[in-house]
Amino acid sequence: MFDLFTQLTNWLWLYPVLVILVGGGIVMTITLRFFQFTKFPFIVRETFGRIFKKSSGEGSISPFQAATSALASTIGAANIIGVPLAIATGGPGAIFWMWIIALFGCALKYSEIILGIKYRVKNEAGEYVGGPMYYLKNGLKLPLLGSLFAFFLMVEIAPSVATQAASAIQTASTINIPPMVSALALIIIVGLVVYGGIKRIGKVTEKMVPIMAIAYFVVALIVILVNFEQIPHAFSLILKGAFTPTAAFGGFAGSAVAATIKAGAARGAYSNEAGMGTSTIAHSAAVTDFPARQGLWGIFEILVDTLLICTVSAFLVLTTGVWSEIGGGQAASMPSIAVQSVLGNFFGGTFLTICILMFVLSTIIVIIFYGEKQAEYLFGLKASKVVRVVYLAFIIVGAIFDLEKIIVLLDFTLAGVIITNMIGVVMLRKEVKEESDKFFDAVSKEKSNS
Repeated sequence: MFDLFTQLTNWLWLYPVLVILVGGGIVMTITLRFFQFTKFPFIVRETFGRIFKKSSGEGSISPFQAATSALASTIGAANIIGVPLAIATGGPGAIFWMWIIALFGCALKYSEIILGIKYRVKNEAGEYVGGPMYYLKNGLKLPLLGSLFAFFLMVEIAPSVATQAASAIQTASTINIPPMVSALALIIIVGLVVYGGIKRIGKVTEKMVPIMAIAYFVVALIVILVNFEQIPHAFSLILKGAFTPTAAFGGFAGSAVAATIKAGAARGAYSNEAGMGTSTIAHSAAVTDFPARQGLWGIFEILVDTLLICTVSAFLVLTTGVWSEIGGGQAASMPSIAVQSVLGNFFGGTFLTICILMFVLSTIIVIIFYGEKQAEYLFGLKASKVVRVVYLAFIIVGAIFDLEKIIVLLDFTLAGVIITNMIGVVMLRKEVKEESDKFFDAVSKEKSNS
């Protein structure tokens, strides 16, 4: 039964989901006139250049807090663990397809955030809430599709929490921390934060995310530079493996091109969330004057998440050679072993354990918030408190079950999330373009007046 379920999931990602993700990304890129490339300097100025500036408009949290809350779910174990897992199951060529998904994903994520803010509402607690379920219901006028998205995402969060927890627990085991000790520590810390709501989450993530991302990036870069002579070979493995089968050797079981594409697309989408629509749930609470201005932060997330952090993780395991020595079932330990090979067992193992724990913490905190919002949308505010407890319990699942089997369940439910969301984004593309044009027209007037 599990083998049949795995085959169905692989088929979904190789055909319907891949066509919808890449095809939808191309459609939105054309609709927005390739703006992620033509307006790249402006996007950088409006995001990296405005991190500490206040914005005018309505909302519950600052644009940067919204971005870091969304980044907390995208920069997580998917960046450190998901990348070697993609390589372990699809070979180095999976990274090429991860990059492709990211480039076209910029237009998708920008569009999702625009729609999320345009159709956001205030809940019973007086906080702004939004996301695909609202623009599917109120924008596309398909409430059933909105409910279907909310259901798929509510279910998807459970294996997602387990996957994140398993990543931290496997890494902690490399320095002899018992799995149940790690699991219980995660439950306590996550529980303390998620019970504080989006404002507490925003305050925690705006401090945690930049520190952990920079620390990991610097240490991984040191390891890569120590093995700099392997960088050209790593590039060759990525480009060659994207279009040709990779033979089995060492701990790597080998992969066909179809498996490579599926691994890169699935892990890429899970990493940067473009096409999933989930980051709009955090962005919908942001203070902003134009939906499109906040949408630019979605591109900022993909630049940081996939094109920087994921790429560094890929070269970390490729240049050190650990990808060919360790099987997919233990892929979570690859980055730790890679760092230990250069910086020693104590520093390398301890640093990666702390780093992944921080990544996992921030991710679980935010995705539980996402799951709560789906339960709230479907069943009311009280239901969100019930699923919070269920999600915390799935941290224990991550300590018990095999990571590869959890990933299959994650990918199956993720396919449902993406398909329902992408229907809304593509069908509402005219509204996205109108909002985008309105913003850029206002920016042009500001420039001419100044």
